[in-house]
Amino acid sequence: MRVTPVFVALLMATSLSVQADGQIADREGTRSSPLTLGLFGFAARAGIDFEDQGQAVASVALDLGDLFTDRLRLRPSAEIGFGWGENTYVANVEIIYRLAADTYSVIPYIGGGIALAGQEGCGAIDSCPAIWGQFAIGAELPFRDQMNWIIEYHGENEFRRHRLLFGLTTRRGN
Repeated sequence: MRVTPVFVALLMATSLSVQADGQIADREGTRSSPLTLGLFGFAARAGIDFEDQGQAVASVALDLGDLFTDRLRLRPSAEIGFGWGENTYVANVEIIYRLAADTYSVIPYIGGGIALAGQEGCGAIDSCPAIWGQFAIGAELPFRDQMNWIIEYHGENEFRRHRLLFGLTTRRGN
């Protein structure tokens, strides 16, 4: 029941940035606000966590807004590590700076943020859940129209954990 208002708000914000012909609205020019919200894209990623014996990782991320410029993005994501050792759960909120505009075919980026991290049996562990500092560096590579390959390194828990992720991401229309 609580998810419905959030979903409606996201849907409304997304529809405000889409023109009638289905293309993403041009947001160049005068900005009336330092924050432009909308669902600009999402990513599905998989990879490996190099901590201890390693874990398989599944992750999703959303491009939810621009901050001051269309290259500085607000990107929440979620990761689940499973396999060897205790399962891990990480919810991130990151700010990503895209080093190239969306019109380029290869878009490198760098960013950081904070995460809430837990693991299986978290209630019995004193330091769980934990707040982690996050670092991300990666690139989008062309795949199809409005869809790119993504490769990303995540330095988690102040670089105590290292994750390498591969996947696909959508992107706004040109």
